Amino acid sequence: MGYPVLFTSESVTCGHPDKICDQISDAVLDELLRQDPATRAGIETMATAGVVIVAGEVTTRGFVDVQKTVRQVLKEIGYNNPEYGLDWQDVGVLVALHEQSPDIARGVVLKSH
Repeated sequence: MGYPVLFTSESVTCGHPDKICDQISDAVLDELLRQDPATRAGIETMATAGVVIVAGEVTTRGFVDVQKTVRQVLKEIGYNNPEYGLDWQDVGVLVALHEQSPDIARGVVLKSH
């Protein structure tokens, strides 16, 4: 007897915080990969009224100014008014990126070869 298949999905509008966060994480990763194609990263971004938090683990020889990148993405999207809850000019940006743990790095290297 087979189990029923359940399929779920989420759809959000272009200005939804999930989309904004994905764009920020992607922009940070894209810049790191541009500088170092061997970059390995797990980057998560969270946003709420007036604050964006970028956190995760990264192994790279590249460098990205995360605060500048967050502000640039918000500016390009059009978050230019404090009434929107996020304003690229005065949003608080917290960065909690650190080096990838040796165990995870080792697992990624082993699986890719």
